[in-house]
Amino acid sequence: METVKVILNPYAGRGRGGRIAGDIETAFRRAGVPFEIEESGGPGEAVAIARRARSDGYAIVAAAGGDGTVHEVVNGLAEATPENKAIEGLAILPSGSGNDFSDIIGVSRDFDEAVQAIRVGNTRTVDLGLVEAFDGRDTLRRYFDNNVGLGFEAQVSVESRKIKRLRGFVIYLWATLRAMRAYDQPFFEVNWTDGEGTRHVAAKPMLMVSVGNTGRTGGAFYITPDAVVDDGLLDIAFAGALSQFGILNLLPRTMTRTGLHGQKSVTFGRLRSATIEVRQPVPVHTDGEILSLGIEKLTVEVLPGRLQVIV
Repeated sequence: METVKVILNPYAGRGRGGRIAGDIETAFRRAGVPFEIEESGGPGEAVAIARRARSDGYAIVAAAGGDGTVHEVVNGLAEATPENKAIEGLAILPSGSGNDFSDIIGVSRDFDEAVQAIRVGNTRTVDLGLVEAFDGRDTLRRYFDNNVGLGFEAQVSVESRKIKRLRGFVIYLWATLRAMRAYDQPFFEVNWTDGEGTRHVAAKPMLMVSVGNTGRTGGAFYITPDAVVDDGLLDIAFAGALSQFGILNLLPRTMTRTGLHGQKSVTFGRLRSATIEVRQPVPVHTDGEILSLGIEKLTVEVLPGRLQVIV
């Protein structure tokens, strides 16, 4: 078997990534799978490492970290893959705070099992999303595998980066409470085209807009609960402007798969593409990673079956 390139984020899971390097090495040795570990040193570095690894001929590149690490590795592999070809050879060794994407597609959190999956080589073909966002000066282009969020949801990601002592989804719960004090609810215009080609428009003050390739974000929150990762579509959910009491009432409902269903303040849809404009610049995240603190316009589209993941 060819050598697997492992990109380890030592900061994943609030520092857990740096403590499990030995466990990962042990799992590869037990499975008899040759490997090479390289640590990423900061934001964006895993993108460059993954791009270089694919260019150097590594057929399998494993992201050892959380959703942010997977996001960067996916983008690095995408940059090294022609746009008309599937992105192949992605493996995941989950060690983050949320692990949303890997959980949804069926990657084991047990390193021995995850490495055995690499040895066997079974893959799952899933969709990928592509975002182009304008911040007033530049257009930022990113792929995403899990979800993209504008407004309040992204502000939660911003606040979560400031929390150092908590772990797991509790980080995002506390960050949500902090975000309530730090975010205005501006006027959005959302235009999207569904799977049948029908165009839809919504224009009003909104708390947030979320586009999901999977149903879960932040380790426990189901904002696009009906999203299916391989149906050739993305799901969209947006909530109208709410009072703090309304936000607090909505929050626990996001923690179950059916909690948001029937809520008058929340609108759901499915899309092939969408354009989102906002009168007041808002923060945006892709797979939990802050893309920008001030986006004015964003387009998103689905790339059906673009990504192949070892499961």
